[in-house]
Amino acid sequence: MSRSLSGKRIVITGASSGIGAATAIAFTRLGARVVIAARGAAGLDDIARRCREAGGSVETRVVDVTDAAAVTGLAAEANALLGGIDLWFSCVGVGVLGKYQDTPFADHRRVIEANLISHMHEAHAVLPMFLAQDHGTWVNMISIGGFVATPYAAAYSASKFALRGFSEALRAELSKRPQIHVCDVYPTFVDTPAVEHAGNYTGAQLSLPPGSLPPEKVARAVVRLATHPRNSTFVGVPGIVMKMAQFATPNLGPAIINGFLDVWSRKAEPGANTEGSLFAPPPVPSGPDGHTRSPALRRKVTAGAIGVLAASAAIAGSLVVARRRK
Repeated sequence: MSRSLSGKRIVITGASSGIGAATAIAFTRLGARVVIAARGAAGLDDIARRCREAGGSVETRVVDVTDAAAVTGLAAEANALLGGIDLWFSCVGVGVLGKYQDTPFADHRRVIEANLISHMHEAHAVLPMFLAQDHGTWVNMISIGGFVATPYAAAYSASKFALRGFSEALRAELSKRPQIHVCDVYPTFVDTPAVEHAGNYTGAQLSLPPGSLPPEKVARAVVRLATHPRNSTFVGVPGIVMKMAQFATPNLGPAIINGFLDVWSRKAEPGANTEGSLFAPPPVPSGPDGHTRSPALRRKVTAGAIGVLAASAAIAGSLVVARRRK
């Protein structure tokens, strides 16, 4: 990665915490000029302070990206302020955990609005600017959930699968404009405050699985796209293995996850139902990091996961060959 991104003009939404916040800090540390946006002023001010302490240049804008007019205004203002936009990172993401029928439909709708419709708003606002200047990179935060369904989070799965299809459609439309890039990022579990912000209708206290990634690892992958754009970037357990296993045995992984969550929700500490921060931003800053991971445990879990996924892919491949022979 370049040691300097001086002169690069960056816009990041969902930047008041988690991956968006870590990415803002990483870009400003390398000299980029950054505009960060989110719903919560307190979180934005906290991240702006961290960016400036890292020696960076940053401007903040309070914007709810589910509002199309507000996103159009953000794009126009950022374009004028920066003199153009080189990379736009759509990083807004929310979640709600619970059986589909036990979760209020308003919460499901909000997840779709935030995780899918808002990203479409952002692309609709910035792509005309990229076309006018004949270059630009739109980075779409998806997750490995765009390939592997997530039981207990049906709306989240719907949004992530749809985001993947949306990006593929945009890439096709822009295929004759080689300097305009649509880049997808697919991390596995990341140790951010997202679990604290999520809606929860499981009856149990939420927690991240062991082995979650630090948000800075995902941020580095996004920063690299500013100089080395690519269609798909996987962060964490090798995505190609997960994709192979999902393609060959599409119901196996989600069924295993569902069984695990059934057991977990019965054994975990009880928790009250909550909509989390789906409809209102957190009142206090939460920063980039969730502070729950163990690096040593992550290495063990990653090694184990690779082995399990590789074995699943091998078994699935054998089944495919057997079917063809029949």
